[in-house]
Amino acid sequence: MPTIWTVVLPVKPFARAKSRLTTGPALSRETLARAFFRDTLEAALGTTGVARVLVVTDDGRAASDARSAGALTVPDRSAAGLNAAIRTAARHARALTGNGPIAVLTTDLPALRPRELATVLDSAAEHRRAFLADHTGRGTTFLAAARPRWLAPAFEGDSRDRHLLSGAHEITGPDVPGVRLDVDTVDDLRIARRLGVGRHTRAALGPAPPTTHSPHRPPSPRVLVPEGITPHDLH
Repeated sequence: MPTIWTVVLPVKPFARAKSRLTTGPALSRETLARAFFRDTLEAALGTTGVARVLVVTDDGRAASDARSAGALTVPDRSAAGLNAAIRTAARHARALTGNGPIAVLTTDLPALRPRELATVLDSAAEHRRAFLADHTGRGTTFLAAARPRWLAPAFEGDSRDRHLLSGAHEITGPDVPGVRLDVDTVDDLRIARRLGVGRHTRAALGPAPPTTHSPHRPPSPRVLVPEGITPHDLH
């Protein structure tokens, strides 16, 4: 029988998001953070095996976007940070579903594709707890548990090592660049655009400039461009 998932998306206020993402005067970090969230949300809602998405946030626009897309919202009234918000959502998930499996995604995954997320969920279903490291190998973009009370989130900073040391299984096999690529810097955004970002991020960025081919430019590390995606770059 297929595993039926609840997916949690923790969203910090857009005005405080993406502090390391330097943009030009015509494009604010706030605008990009909201676009990244909306693309992550749509991909999660469109993933096979996902029964519901819980968005935990104290940002009114994020909550409104979530409800409009068909997600459930959980108020984040704590100042204790990201992991406390995730624990709050996990308690709500347990009240809704009993002991059904739960997964957490970061919300800055504009190149996320439902088929990639479904692959990661299938891998996670084989373990009590499992996680996926980000494209740098230091952070975490995905954490799952067979029961909400087993989740034990340890996001932020060098969370890959913390999740590994806590006993969670690290998912390493599948080629899922869109699930690994959390966008924090302009270089990350360039890679995401090569992979192909969602419609909200495309609209925020505007048309891509013509691609400049350079035979001496090395490929971006740790991220493979899926066949059929036309590379684009930001300049």
